Amino acid sequence: MLAISLGITSIVLVVQVVGAILSGSLALFADAGHMLTDAAALVVALIASTVAARPANERRTYGYQRAEVFGALANAAILIVLAVVVGTEGIRRLLEPAEAEVQGGLMLVVAIVGLVANAIAMWLLSSAQKESINVRGAYLEVMGDMIGSLAVIIAAIIIVTTGWMPADAIASLAIAVFIIPRAIGLLREVFSVLAQSVPRDTHVREIREHILRTDGVLDVHDIHVWQLTRGAPVFTAHVVVGAEMLTDGRSAALLEELQGCLAAHFDVEHSTFQLEPAGFTEPEHARHD
Repeated sequence: MLAISLGITSIVLVVQVVGAILSGSLALFADAGHMLTDAAALVVALIASTVAARPANERRTYGYQRAEVFGALANAAILIVLAVVVGTEGIRRLLEPAEAEVQGGLMLVVAIVGLVANAIAMWLLSSAQKESINVRGAYLEVMGDMIGSLAVIIAAIIIVTTGWMPADAIASLAIAVFIIPRAIGLLREVFSVLAQSVPRDTHVREIREHILRTDGVLDVHDIHVWQLTRGAPVFTAHVVVGAEMLTDGRSAALLEELQGCLAAHFDVEHSTFQLEPAGFTEPEHARHD
């Protein structure tokens, strides 16, 4: 899907650049610039996804899934740079109106082509972006570009019907304003993953309660939840059980039940439990409630 979206984006990018040059539209240039970042984002996403699929080894015991996070970080940085450049140029155009008129008709046709292409690319990425933070970054950029195409279409219609040229620069500013919050949102998610924060929809208290309701469990502590990338949460905990649970050979069944609980109720496929007999005391510095 990433490769197909990249092909569509690259073709439309060329069309938009040519259209922007011929029409003299800054908004179309901004949309083309955003489309360029889309193409770059999709290239980064494609490379990151390929790297992330590599198996784990002795040096990378979790594999390379974090490559997706770094890809998303690069995409967010590209978005912010683009927003600043487009916003600056839009303000300059408003303060220093260009003498050349914008050809609204050509601007409108090219913007419609861009809108359709972005809608197709979004549809292709819609499923994968729910599971991958990296693809999510590319998806947000395509979404932003589709909104940008809508802004260009509106500006083109205004120019064609009224001849009011500042609509072009205003559309450029609208594109820049739309980009910023999405880039910041993506950065926040990236930093949350890198900081090993608990995933947004995961609640440690609920997990603790589920574990404590399991037969044979007396206590649970040292709970840690983080994610390698979007859709790949990791869980560890120390579980205190009665001594008979260990001596009677029921520990394997308990582990299976606990892991099944995490997978079924909290969508955590990778969980690790350390079973401890009642009365076992860890060194004070090692315990984290």
